[in-house]
Amino acid sequence: MIKKQTPYRLHPSEKGFTLTEIMVVVFIIGLLSTVVLVNVLGARTDAQTKTAQANIQALTQALERYSLQMYTYPTEEQGLQALVLPPEDLPNPALYPRGGFIQKLPNDPWGRPFQYIYPAERSRAAYDVFSMGADGQLGGELENADIGNWD
Repeated sequence: MIKKQTPYRLHPSEKGFTLTEIMVVVFIIGLLSTVVLVNVLGARTDAQTKTAQANIQALTQALERYSLQMYTYPTEEQGLQALVLPPEDLPNPALYPRGGFIQKLPNDPWGRPFQYIYPAERSRAAYDVFSMGADGQLGGELENADIGNWD
């Protein structure tokens, strides 16, 4: 014999959520997500700036070693590549160390090569080494600002 099931009925104390309650929860989740996203993006920009500064410091040290060994800085035409491979127009190629002054040229945190100007236009050093920031354009503010050895 098959027992007939009676339909389930809600007890008056068992209620669902109203549309207003659901909308309030969705709004609160969206607000919290925005706060978290703003803080995470700010930390990312800060990390990119610090990475660029660290890479510029490494390039500066390599340029100083180049200057000590070669008695001059690379020309603007030779560029930073002179830190990795000896330029063809070196007056005394025997002074160039095997393996170069740096193993590999880093790109800035936005994937572009660092810029090199010799003689310097902005720095108190003999040269400028810099990244053009997030926008890849000279100048700018905040994450788009140039980051260089003059900072």
